[in-house]
Amino acid sequence: MQNPFMAYENDTDRMDIADLMVTNGMEKITIQGILELTKDREGLKNVLKIKRVIDAALEALRRDKNLD
Repeated sequence: MQNPFMAYENDTDRMDIADLMVTNGMEKITIQGILELTKDREGLKNVLKIKRVIDAALEALRRDKNLD
């Protein structure tokens, strides 16, 4: 099982998804590069990885009471 992506919880986590680099931060998450979502097993794997990042960021933002 993969470790969850803990959005906005540290300044050290980094995830590489093909040619895409995701860097976690306390105030922002940076996504740099190019990600081709091919219609094959590798494409599926990459979609699920980037979805984990986006879902974690969405949930963290929804939990932030200062954003209401």
